[in-house]
Amino acid sequence: MFSVDRRILARIEPVTKRVLIVDPNPHAARLLTDIVKALGARDVIVEAEESRALKAAAALEPGLIFTERTGPGLDGESLSRRIRRSDMDCRRAPIIMVTGEATATTILGARDAGVHEFLRKPFTSGDLWKRVENVALKPRDWIEAVGYVGPDRRRFNSGEYTGPAKRKGDRNAAGANALDAAKDQAMRILAAALDQFDRDPMQAVRAIREQAGALKTIALKAADTRLVVAVGALEVSLAAGPGSKETLSAPIGGLLAMHSAAGMKKAG
Repeated sequence: MFSVDRRILARIEPVTKRVLIVDPNPHAARLLTDIVKALGARDVIVEAEESRALKAAAALEPGLIFTERTGPGLDGESLSRRIRRSDMDCRRAPIIMVTGEATATTILGARDAGVHEFLRKPFTSGDLWKRVENVALKPRDWIEAVGYVGPDRRRFNSGEYTGPAKRKGDRNAAGANALDAAKDQAMRILAAALDQFDRDPMQAVRAIREQAGALKTIALKAADTRLVVAVGALEVSLAAGPGSKETLSAPIGGLLAMHSAAGMKKAG
């Protein structure tokens, strides 16, 4: 076992306090249990099957989830997707997939299922600690779309650079670029949600609601009155009821048209 600074343990405590481990191998599950308890976990539940793991997640509301990729009655990617698309409070909890099958295909599959980190067996306590430290202390933006729900799949983001800028103007430009990028992403998700609405109406509405909140924050930061008004129209439609493709098409269309016009103006 290894030692970790108590101050760091205190910082990761909200994530590691309650842990769900999903692994059909009792020896592997025991090893994980011992390590997370050394990291401060108080409540640890171990399950071997996907269906039981979902029930345990609903009961425990873990701050951290470990799952094996495959096993009897277990598909780790399916489990991750079902948690991400659920209404449980832990739907955004970090998920670390632990498996001996560390191929490019399995890593991409885990990423696209909404997994935060991938840990290859056999692993050391230090290997596991690095993954826990990443998810607890280096949170990634959340993506709420229709085709994908989970942490931002771009592990590295130049917009997160925190070193010294050469001039104050550099920082201002970086901030403006970050807002533009966030607005562009929200608009693309809105367009995709409307296009895929019939496939999964519940998730489409959830994605639209998330982007409305993101765009409102962007509009206030940029002091963009036109965007505030356009987002307000979408919020009114969302507040009027559960939301349908017909009622949401007009306000989303207005936002997309405004964004497209702004893009053409910049290009010109």
